[in-house]
Amino acid sequence: MKPIYYSFIVPVFNRPEEIEKLLQSISHLSFDRKFEVVIIEDGSDISCEEVCSRFRESVNITYLFKPNSGPGDSRNYGMKKATGDYFIILDSDCILPPEYLNEVDNYLSDDYVECYGGPDAAHESFSDLQKAINYSMTSFFTTGGIRGGNENLGRFQPRSFNMGLSRKAFEQTGGFRKIHPGEDPDLTLRLWQLNLSTALITKAHVYHERRISWALFYKQVNKFGKVRVILNKWHPDSTKLTYWFPAVFIFSLLASLIFLLIGIFWPVLFFAVYFLIIIIDSTIKNGIKIGFKSIFATLIQFYGYGIGFLKAWIKIVILKTPERKAFPKLFFK
Repeated sequence: MKPIYYSFIVPVFNRPEEIEKLLQSISHLSFDRKFEVVIIEDGSDISCEEVCSRFRESVNITYLFKPNSGPGDSRNYGMKKATGDYFIILDSDCILPPEYLNEVDNYLSDDYVECYGGPDAAHESFSDLQKAINYSMTSFFTTGGIRGGNENLGRFQPRSFNMGLSRKAFEQTGGFRKIHPGEDPDLTLRLWQLNLSTALITKAHVYHERRISWALFYKQVNKFGKVRVILNKWHPDSTKLTYWFPAVFIFSLLASLIFLLIGIFWPVLFFAVYFLIIIIDSTIKNGIKIGFKSIFATLIQFYGYGIGFLKAWIKIVILKTPERKAFPKLFFK
């Protein structure tokens, strides 16, 4: 197989400081072949063009500006303009370790797939809040490790903060649809319908900084819950009972607290043991402060996702409301 020419595809909206960190990390990649970076300014008011200009001597950059149409459509726009054989799609708030592209290239050289995903990790420079949220999003005890590099997942659904897509796969699927979030699992499910292969490259991790607060984290996972019901409608074969777990968890926790008030203690013990496991596991990995914050992050994640999922299920499944009418803010025109 001939060497693969890679094109990094990065949409950005009003985040020049994130692009600077990302380009800094790309400039230090240890990869010894040429590649390109395509930055797509998605109708930003705060441009990153000047930042891109400062890295042109060390990175082969193409800067593109377009009207705002969302991250999925911007990625499609960038891939149409890119010259690579294989597109590496990143969020603007990611930082790459020096060996990232070597890990990708080594894997694809030995076991080529049309689409790959990689895990995300918390950089040592991240805040305690960011590390707690990263734990909640990637831990086996919270999400089953779907973002943290768990290899025992069956077919892996890549996420667009760290995703590779072949030109063939892009051309056959048309890329991302104008829903956000949820555009990445939707694309993966359409890839599978075309019998195109996906894989997890465990060593191709990124540091995903997430411009986040507790409020923004709740808003994010709440959207994830709503989107999952829409994806279940679009792709009925992808429906799983496990998507109900966050909602069931929260209502069971509330029920256990009600039982506690009337003197029945055993239901709440289950949750006490679970949260103790979270504290211990996160403390071992991140320290005691982040261990305790990880409980709060887990509760926000389950509550936000569960409520979003339940609300969307009632509107879309029970009331039969069209998805764009039920949740217009999840779609770009």
